[in-house]
Amino acid sequence: MPYQKFEEYNIKVTDDVKQRYKKIIEDLGEDTNRDGLLKTPERASKAMQFLTQGYSQDAADVLKSAMFKESYNEMVIVKDIELYSLCEHHILPFFGKAHIAYIPNGHIVGLSKIPRIVDIFSRRLQVQERLTEQILNCINDTLKPEGVAVVIEASHMCMMMRGVQKQNSTTTTSGFRGAFKNIETRTEFLKLISEKLS
Repeated sequence: MPYQKFEEYNIKVTDDVKQRYKKIIEDLGEDTNRDGLLKTPERASKAMQFLTQGYSQDAADVLKSAMFKESYNEMVIVKDIELYSLCEHHILPFFGKAHIAYIPNGHIVGLSKIPRIVDIFSRRLQVQERLTEQILNCINDTLKPEGVAVVIEASHMCMMMRGVQKQNSTTTTSGFRGAFKNIETRTEFLKLISEKLS
């Protein structure tokens, strides 16, 4: 049998959230019995569970599952990690890229785990500042490296679709621990994430 991927949803949660979405749509003046909206409350319920699945996942456990003893002690950078999250103020999307570096101190981690923890913290109701801090602290506390750096650049639909409606604005947040508090190390990291490899 070829590879198949299955999504599982909590039946009770799906039904409860579906009924709430149906009521919201009706309160907004729509007819939930018309063809285009018949399955929308259930789809929205499942979408919201998918987009907030990070609440049921432990990022530290993900890192611990792929930690390896290694003597390498130079900077490791994973950049341009796509992220998609929901602003907790309006439940509208914000999306962009994360750039993460750490300097090992006896252990490295499987490279795919860095984007995984970005996803785990992104798939919650968030603010970009907290998201940056959570990723930074998780790597710092779990790997105990010489240093960690996180930069996130994102566009927020709550600023683009409503409110000030600024279409081209982006928000950048950053956090640094350990060796990245040193200006030379930090500058090297910032230079490397801004450059394109030839």
